[in-house]
Formats: sequence, structure tokens, C-alpha cells
Amino acid sequence: MESPPRVAGAAVPRPVQMASYALMGAGLLLVLHVHLLVALLAVCVGFLSVRWFTRWTLAGAHRIGLRRQLPPQRMRSLMQTVGATLVALAPVAILTGTLSQSRELLLDAPAQYRELLDYTARTVLELRLKLPPEIAIYLPAGSDDLQLVVAKYLREQAGALALAGRAWLNALLFGYVGLIVGALAANSRRPAGSGPLTQAMRERITLFGEAFRQIVAAQFWIAAFNCALTAVFLLFVLPQWDIHLPYTPALITLTFVAGLVPIVGNLICNGVITVVGLSVSPLTALACLAFLILIHKAEYFINAKVVGSRTQMAVWELLAAMFAAEAIFGPAGLVAAPLFYAYLKKELQAARLV
Repeated sequence: MESPPRVAGAAVPRPVQMASYALMGAGLLLVLHVHLLVALLAVCVGFLSVRWFTRWTLAGAHRIGLRRQLPPQRMRSLMQTVGATLVALAPVAILTGTLSQSRELLLDAPAQYRELLDYTARTVLELRLKLPPEIAIYLPAGSDDLQLVVAKYLREQAGALALAGRAWLNALLFGYVGLIVGALAANSRRPAGSGPLTQAMRERITLFGEAFRQIVAAQFWIAAFNCALTAVFLLFVLPQWDIHLPYTPALITLTFVAGLVPIVGNLICNGVITVVGLSVSPLTALACLAFLILIHKAEYFINAKVVGSRTQMAVWELLAAMFAAEAIFGPAGLVAAPLFYAYLKKELQAARLV
């Protein structure tokens, strides 16, 4: 994030500098190993949100003459406190509002489940009539049989589903804690004097914050691009085949908002659009899935091109980093690769090695 200017004559000794590199690298690898990437990103978001809010409010206070009534340091401290409070309370307010608006949806969930089950059963029965008898016998004969199949599958996968649910809950909890940590870090005062290792680690964190800001800006344009392509597909391509998906404006909005989260957000909105397409017809769901798979694969190159242009990285460099990180760390590595490689490139540039 931000650090004060280096004091002349306070150069960090080389062994301490190397120790700060080792600590930063080990910390980032540990984040991936113990699955704390969401928490790390939330810390960055919380820190930068408070700093942005402070700068924005101070500029507004200066325009209306409010800063003349309070000392500058006190005004900055007040704005940082307000910003940290808003960042900490915003997720709670959003969750409360979402649950209050979704109460009716939750109460109607059993009826909606039955409608979806009946629709799926009718689709399966149509397939039974069209398939050869030797293949059709393996399909459920009706909604009751289909419900038994679903129940059996859920029973067999109960352990995996429980672990997945726990992982999502832990990610949300760590993300919220990370937001609070980042907000408090942005609101903390730096000590008057600090040791050489503290100065070196501050430099590492500053470069990491710069890389994060650039990645966030690039991700905004990637989300806008994905949203535009999805809008063209839903509003112009599908209607050419006389297919109209329900909730199209909401789906387009979801594509942009979820697209702000690298890779994972795109996968979430892909799944939602495919399920909505299935509610129209299996062929529509297949067309949506094919289109979204194409967009997902193209996002590798879009991400590399946009992020690379903003961080002075070649497309092949970022693609190689993304593929290697995914192979080693899985989806978390794919999400972290643009940020971690951008930070690595900044460190090498700061050391004048590249």
C-alpha cells in the first residue's frame, strides 16, 4: 500500500533486504498453501478502500472549506476512522438487506424445487421416448424415480458437499476478517522510528499494493468486456433463434459484478446463466454453455493482454504464469497468478534486474 518517503542515509542493509524478500515470498506461498488467498485479497480491498475514502472525503472537505475548521491531522484521522467503520459494516448491511429481500424466495423454495423437479422429469421422459429402448431403461421413469436418483447422489456425496460448504463458509469468514484487518491497518499510525527490517517490509508491501491496484483496474475492463459479450449474446444472438432468457437484465448485471472477481466470478455467472438456460430448454442450456466456455477460454488471453498492458508484462509471460500456477495450486493459483507475477515483476524492476 502506501509508505512514507525513505529518509536520506537510512539505506537498508543488504542482508536485511534479502531477508525481507524471503519473508515476503514465503508469506505469499503460505497464503496459497493454507488457502488464505481470499483473506489476502480482502485485506488489500479493505486497506485501499479506506485510503480511497479518506482521499475522496478530504478533497470534498477542502472544496467546501470544512478542513479550515479542523487541524489537517485530526481531519485525516477522523475520515480514516469513518472509512474503516463503513468498510467493516458494509458486508453486514449488504447481508442483512439480501436476507430480508430473499425471505419470500426462501419460503417459496420447496414449491420452486418441486416445479424444477417436475420440469426435469418431463425432460427425462421426453428423452426416454426418443432414445433407443436399450439406453432408455437407464433413465428415471418419472419425478419419483428422479427424486430417488437425486437423493441417492446427494447421500453418496454428502461428505464432499459438507466439506465444500465448510470451505465456502470459511472463505467468507476469512474474507470479512481480512476486510477488518485491512481497514484497521489503513487507520493505524506509523511509529516515529522503525528498524531496517520494518522499512524493508514496508517497501515490499508498498510494491504489492501497487500491483494490486493495477490488477483491480485491469479487472474492471475485463469485467466490462465480458459483460458486453454476454449482453450481445443474450439480447441479440439468442433472439435470432427466437430464444429469450428470463431475467436477462439481472444476468447481464451479474456478469459485470461477478466478473470483477478474477476467473472465479466468471465461473459463477457461467453456471447461473446455464441453469437459467436450462429452464427454457436443454438446447438453450447447451448453447449458453458452449458460448460461456468459449468466453472462459478467451479470458485467459483477454486477462493476459489487458493486465499485461497495465503492468508492463508480455502476454506470454502472464499466460505462462497463469498456466503454471493453476497446475501447481489449482484455481487459487490461477486467480493469484496475475497479482503475484505483477508484484514479482515490480520487485525485479525496482532492483533494476529487468
